[in-house]
Amino acid sequence: MKHRLAFFNQKLDKQVLKYFKLKSKKRPNLLPWKKITKISLNTKKSVNIAIIGKYVNLKDAYKSLDEALIHGGISNKVKVNLVRIESDKLKVNQIRKKLKNVSGLLIPGGFGKRGTEGKISAIRYARENKIPFLGICFGMQMAIIEFARNKLKIKRAGSSELDKNCYPVIGLINEWGKNGKIIKGTDKELGGTMRLGLYEAKLRNNSAIKKIYKSNSIKERHRHRYEVNNILKNEFERKGLIFSGMSPDDNLPEIIELKNHPWFIGVQFHPEFKSRPLTPHPLFSSFIKAAKNHK
Repeated sequence: MKHRLAFFNQKLDKQVLKYFKLKSKKRPNLLPWKKITKISLNTKKSVNIAIIGKYVNLKDAYKSLDEALIHGGISNKVKVNLVRIESDKLKVNQIRKKLKNVSGLLIPGGFGKRGTEGKISAIRYARENKIPFLGICFGMQMAIIEFARNKLKIKRAGSSELDKNCYPVIGLINEWGKNGKIIKGTDKELGGTMRLGLYEAKLRNNSAIKKIYKSNSIKERHRHRYEVNNILKNEFERKGLIFSGMSPDDNLPEIIELKNHPWFIGVQFHPEFKSRPLTPHPLFSSFIKAAKNHK
C-alpha cells in the first residue's frame, strides 16, 4: 500500500501515461490510500491468526489469503500476525500448545490427503474451545468431516478424495445426486470435473452469513472438484451445524456455520479472490473482528 504512494511521489504514473501517449482526465485521489497506509503502519493492537496448511513455508502459496487477512485487519484497525503451522507435522497432542496464543484459525483450500488429520483435529479444538474459525473450500470440507465424526458419531466419515473405503460425506461432482444414495469412491478420470468460476449462493434468513453479507444471495469464485454430500443435512442441522448458504437449486452446500459458537464459518468458495485493500471482503472483516473480540 505504501508502495503506491511512493510510486506517485516518484511520478511513475506520469511516465506510464507519457509512454502510452495518454492524457490524465483528473488528478488521482490518494486520500483513501494514505488513510489505510497510516492505519497499517501505526496501529498498536494486533491479533494472531493461525493458518494450517501444507505449503505455509512457501512464501507466496497463500498470498491471496495473506492479503485478504491484512485487509480485514485494516478494516478493524488491528495488525494481523500470521502464525503459520505445517499440517504435515502437526500432532494431535501439540494442538493446544500451537493454538494457545491465537485468536482465530483459518484452514485454506487444497487437495490431497497429506496433513488432513492435523487439520481435522485443529478444527475440533477451535469448535470446542470457541476460537473463531474460517474454513475455505477444502477447509470447509474438513470441518464437515470433523463434525460428522465427533458429533454425528460417524467414525468412518471422510472424503472419497482421501479414502475410497470411508463413509463419504464429501465426494466428486460426478458422484453426486444419484437419487439420494450414499456416494461412492471413483476410479474415473478427474479431468473436466472441477467447478470453476463465479457461482451464486442463496443465503438463509436469520443466519450469521446473511448478516455479514447483508444480502439474500451472493456470487463468489469457485475452484474445487469435491462437494459436500447433502444427504445428512438434517442430521447436521439437528446437532447445530447449519447449511446457511446453498446453490439456487438447493443441491450444493456452499456455506456452513455453527450455532452456539462466537464465529465458526466454512465456505466452499474462495472469498480471498475478491478482497481489496480499499474494499476488504466482508467475511475477512467479520472474521478478524471476531478474533479481535476473542483476544
